Amino acid sequence: MATLGVIADDLTGATDIAIALTSAGHRTAVVLGEGVPLGGAAADADALVVALKSRTAPVGEAVAASLEALDRLRAAGCERFYVKYCSTFDSTPEGNIGPVCEAVLEALGEEATVIAPAFPANGRTVYRGHLFVGDDLLEESPMRHHPLTPMTDSSLVRLLEPQVSRGKDDIALVPWPVVSRGADAVRAALTRAAAGGARFAVVDALSDDDLDVLARAASGLRLLTGGSALARWLPGPHPVGHLPLTPPEGPRVVLSGSASRATQGQVRHALAAGSGHRLVPGDLRADFDGTVARAAEAALRAPADAPFVVYATAAPEHVVDAADAPLIEEALAETAVRLVAAGVRALLVAGGETSGAVVGRLGVGPLAVGPEVDPGVAWMLARTEDSGGGDDLRLMLKSGNFGREDLFVRAWEEGA
Repeated sequence: MATLGVIADDLTGATDIAIALTSAGHRTAVVLGEGVPLGGAAADADALVVALKSRTAPVGEAVAASLEALDRLRAAGCERFYVKYCSTFDSTPEGNIGPVCEAVLEALGEEATVIAPAFPANGRTVYRGHLFVGDDLLEESPMRHHPLTPMTDSSLVRLLEPQVSRGKDDIALVPWPVVSRGADAVRAALTRAAAGGARFAVVDALSDDDLDVLARAASGLRLLTGGSALARWLPGPHPVGHLPLTPPEGPRVVLSGSASRATQGQVRHALAAGSGHRLVPGDLRADFDGTVARAAEAALRAPADAPFVVYATAAPEHVVDAADAPLIEEALAETAVRLVAAGVRALLVAGGETSGAVVGRLGVGPLAVGPEVDPGVAWMLARTEDSGGGDDLRLMLKSGNFGREDLFVRAWEEGA
């Protein structure tokens, strides 16, 4: 029975942390959306991840959805909890990271937790409370241009301050010199911070070893919050191992709605190796069904030994107005439905919002974790309502910023 419950603010974040927990020895299931019963999944899992769509929702809605997920996880038997947010701390000045973490902390009746977005394997590190993306401060990285959550400050303390009810007095920093001294030093620092009234401790991390230290230091906390990398250091009851999944034969279709710089590079690399079809908002507004049909038909005709990318953005000049994003997501979701109906059994989907739209439209049930292809990116096993008699699907649901440039080509070769 599941004892660890995770509340994730989007679908790709949910799959990301599921990969981490599986690597740590937890049998992990990802359950999609609000109000979905957890009983069946909980019986066969050590960890349950509830995938919400709350990252950019209004604060009140995000808090309500998170508390509802918490209630379901507690009813399913979970005793320890994790609020999962993006390793680039994606949020607006109002939230939703601070309000959600605060609400869950209070609902559990706990005094303190940690703020730990670092994901060193993907270049996200925290030093003196400042978040870095590779060698750049967050505010100097491509995230400063994010259309929904532009990140123009690198200080996690300053970012969190307006999001929690007690402001700066609610936040402490555990700097790297303390982390470098080991778990006992970090545990003592967390205890001092909580005794001083700080409920949220921002903890520096420059490497996976630092996250190992933090996991051991925070072993007594009932609630953890952070990116997915910290979860790799929460030991589970089973040996490490994923399901032995391989993408089946057939078209190698990528559905890409992300506008991130990393995904743009992946799209361009895949187009050079294969082919694709760009979705243009004006075309969709003029003839939605016809435009989607042409994209799906082209994907089905494509050679089966190279990627075919249905995409919105391959270069900065392609980035659509934020108001057109739902239209692109709807088109990619409808394309997925047509492809699955035609017999396609593997899809790689890029972008958190796009992944949520696709699995929602397909009616995907709980996801099980397959092999990791890049840090935080893996094939998943899913069953859908529209998959022709309940056939299994292989889905790779990729966060926009994750994966090496050749991922869209390599995923089909390394998924064994």
